[in-house]
Amino acid sequence: MLTYVSVLFSYLQTLAHDEEGASAVEYGLILGLIAVAIVAVLLLMRDDLVTLFTGAQEGLAEANAP
Repeated sequence: MLTYVSVLFSYLQTLAHDEEGASAVEYGLILGLIAVAIVAVLLLMRDDLVTLFTGAQEGLAEANAP
């Protein structure tokens, strides 16, 4: 049992000092920040977007009317 614990501890130390995954974490953080920014902008522009798409829907309905 002690051997398994020492091997696991050694492996965890190796992972702690490994810097290859750091760029993946950084890219993940950047992607998360971009997603938050997009959601914030969409929430701020919600009324304008509703007006835009409502106008487009009405225009298409008029164009398809017999």
